[in-house]
Amino acid sequence: MNFLDMLSAAERQNGSLLCVGLDPEPTKFPASLKGDANKIYDFCARIVDATADLVSSYKPQIAYFAAHRAEGQLERLMEHMRRVAPHVPIILDAKRGDIGSTAEQYAKEAFERYGADAVTLSPFMGWDSVAPYLKYHGKGAFLLCRTSNPGGDDLQNQRLASVEGQPLLYEHVARLAQGPWNLNGQLGLVVGATYPAEIERVRELAPTLPLLIPGVGAQGGDAAATVKAGWRGQDGVSTGTVIVNSSRAVLYASSGDDFEAAARRVALQTRDQLQASKPL
Repeated sequence: MNFLDMLSAAERQNGSLLCVGLDPEPTKFPASLKGDANKIYDFCARIVDATADLVSSYKPQIAYFAAHRAEGQLERLMEHMRRVAPHVPIILDAKRGDIGSTAEQYAKEAFERYGADAVTLSPFMGWDSVAPYLKYHGKGAFLLCRTSNPGGDDLQNQRLASVEGQPLLYEHVARLAQGPWNLNGQLGLVVGATYPAEIERVRELAPTLPLLIPGVGAQGGDAAATVKAGWRGQDGVSTGTVIVNSSRAVLYASSGDDFEAAARRVALQTRDQLQASKPL
């Protein structure tokens, strides 16, 4: 089963568009684990156990593991997710953007070392920065397109005078991903939840691609507006799905020993809100 098939199956089985981002910060852990970087696996595994039937995907952020020399714990966590939720795809949030043999090594890291089903990429070195990942048939790659940070305007919202129609840069990325770059149907796009109008524009340009949408929850994105702007389907079956990420709001729903139950409660509320927001 390839990434898109896994994503569609998880969306149906769990009735969910929710992606839980795994961004472990030991200083924010509950009291019994707080400040101990050796407990990153334990914390994340317990979050996974509490939410495995509520999500369409998980998104571990590699920097939160690497910063604490916890790559080994990330490997264990990937194995744990495979055991506990084998039907749920895992998106490694790495935002790699190099080319050539270096990109080949990054692809090997994501798909062979960690066994991810998809990875996030920066496409701004062009096709050469994407192609090595697409050699892994059945794996997915999400290209940064219109991100939620204000500084995204510095590049993504600039017009390309050299391209026909003078599209904005993010529009050009969306067209490339929907069209000539999407050789095996492996690509998706990252679009921030804080810009629902631009989610809708990306959806117009890329009607069938999955959209990974961070920014809901602690970052202030509107869950309902996000789904209405990006999800497309008929009779509840998606033709252009969204993967709506929430990290801190779920992970740190409680600082007490009830953190697993609190994480589940927030994940359930968010899942239900997302489902209720699907356009009719």
